[in-house]
Order: sequence, then structure tokens, then C-alpha cells
Amino acid sequence: MKESSVGNPLHLKSVNHISLICTSVEKSLNFYQNLLGFSPIRRPGSFNFDGAWLFGYGIGIHLLQAENPEKVVKKSEINPKDNHISFQCESMGGLEKKLKEMEIEYVGAKVEEGGIEVEQVFFHDPDGFMIEICNCDSLPVIPLLPPPPAAAALITSTTSCSLLSLTNNNNTINIPNTTHQLAQ
Repeated sequence: MKESSVGNPLHLKSVNHISLICTSVEKSLNFYQNLLGFSPIRRPGSFNFDGAWLFGYGIGIHLLQAENPEKVVKKSEINPKDNHISFQCESMGGLEKKLKEMEIEYVGAKVEEGGIEVEQVFFHDPDGFMIEICNCDSLPVIPLLPPPPAAAALITSTTSCSLLSLTNNNNTINIPNTTHQLAQ
């Protein structure tokens, strides 16, 4: 496959959804709706298999009923280094309280980088797919490659860790506005 030097060769815009195989669409729907706050949305009626679609926080979750639920391997160990999806949270204390109330097993972790501490909580959905909830929005996202020259000057400004949308050669890029400077 020939590599492209263009920043977005497929013209991607965003993540649309993730699909998860479920042993019980009903149990998974309850979990994603009542614990994580996703809203059920209409699913095309032309599908000839059981499932449900949900939407929230700018992303869709498509639940697909397993053809052979008894053959679905459910992970029991909570391993933060396993495949997972992560959501940001406003109150880590409130999250842990809710997980305890619902008797959901979880593992907590902390990451420290440059004096910034991030809390993480990992737990499984009803089929063993890992969910992470964190307060990661305080951790700056620092590009490994230098941005285009027009963006480099903006990165050195001192503000919160919000994203700047910049346009360069008709390509929009998002770069965090942080207190960190790029190495010259």
C-alpha cells in the first residue's frame, strides 16, 4: 500500500459509531441507556437481525445480537491495557458512587504527566467490553509532528486545553491550545 503524505487522505470527518456483539441486546441496551446515558435511536427496518442503535456524546453505539450467544467469550478480568472505549466525566466521585450503588466491579487508575493528574475508572459492559471513564480533558494533547507553520504560532499561547480549528490548504486540523511549546 502506498503511503500518503496528506494529513487526511480519506477526508474523514469524525467517528460515527462502534458496533458491539451482545449476548442480550436488552441487557446491553439497559446498560448503555441507564448507566452511560445514551439514547435509543431508530434503526433501519431493513436489517434482518436483532439489534439496537443508541446515540450520545457525538458517537453512536450499534448493539448487534450474537447469532450464538453461548459462544461469545466474555472477559472477566478488568485490564486497563485491553481494548476499550473512553468517555470523559465531570465527577469521578459521583461515577464511583454510582458504580458502587449498582454493584459494578471496577478498577481505578491515576496517570500523572507534567504535574497534571488524571483519574481513570475501568469496568465492563454486560458482555465484557471495557469502558473507561476519566477526567482526561485536563491532559493536553500534544502533536508529535510539527503542525503547519500557521498553526505553530498559535500553539505557544497560554490558555486552557481546548482545541483550535485551523484551516491550511483547505484541510481543517484540530490542535490543542496548551501551555506547551513545540521543540524547534
